[in-house]
Amino acid sequence: MNLINKKVTHERFGMGSIVKHNDSSIEIHFASESKKFVFPDVFGKHLKLHDKSDANSLEKIIQKKEMEQKKEEWKKEEEKQLQRKNQELRLEHEKLMKNHKLHTESQMVFWCDTEEQNSSFSEWKVFSGVIKSGNNKGKPNKPIRLHQNSAVLLTAIDSSMPEKDRRILGVYMVNEDFIGKLCEDGNIPAHSKYRLQLTEQESDQMLFWEYYVNEKSPQKITWNTGKYRYFENSWLAQILLDIVSLKSDPKERELAQQFFEHFCKMNQITDQELPKPNGALMRI
Repeated sequence: MNLINKKVTHERFGMGSIVKHNDSSIEIHFASESKKFVFPDVFGKHLKLHDKSDANSLEKIIQKKEMEQKKEEWKKEEEKQLQRKNQELRLEHEKLMKNHKLHTESQMVFWCDTEEQNSSFSEWKVFSGVIKSGNNKGKPNKPIRLHQNSAVLLTAIDSSMPEKDRRILGVYMVNEDFIGKLCEDGNIPAHSKYRLQLTEQESDQMLFWEYYVNEKSPQKITWNTGKYRYFENSWLAQILLDIVSLKSDPKERELAQQFFEHFCKMNQITDQELPKPNGALMRI
């Protein structure tokens, strides 16, 4: 918009003529002196254009700029609110981390279907499923017992095989900052380092029911329903120790050993006092 030589009236300096202007400033020559002002802010309350057509065009420019400023203010306010929310989540996270008490059964065993047997290892995460009934029906399950000390054991069984032949496919610690109580989407991501996948030959030697037992019905080998269940910390330690013995590749064996030591440290388990596996298969 070209405003050069346009006549204006200022509430204090009187009539004048515009001699210079750009997107941020405007210079006006009055009877006795020239003055610079912020453009277009000076218009409206302090400065008036004589030409009505120019004044209308300028008013539209001012309104557009005001709207842009409001949008910028809204954006900044939204960012502040998001920062406050993130800060609250961080404080809640720190509180939960600081006050966490070990649960004796804070490990998860997961039943992988055919598709999940691939995705669990390619994406290194599992989905806890959705709530089947009640007020929260359809929402993801919160794996509330899982914490920094928790691991997820991946298992599978062929549809033609009995439950006692359930195999262990792999295992991973949960991500370093994962807290089940705060998990809203049901996804349980793996630790960046402590994750192990077994070969098919290794998996055939790792039967889940050699470690797991339902103490209320120790002779029963049944999964019943659900994608996952919690189980004892010491049982997972037994599994990890056997995986260490199972691994023949030096690098994989070293990782398995580090995994085992990290897990024992996180769960306050002394490996010398770790009992031998005594799952349901051992009691038949």
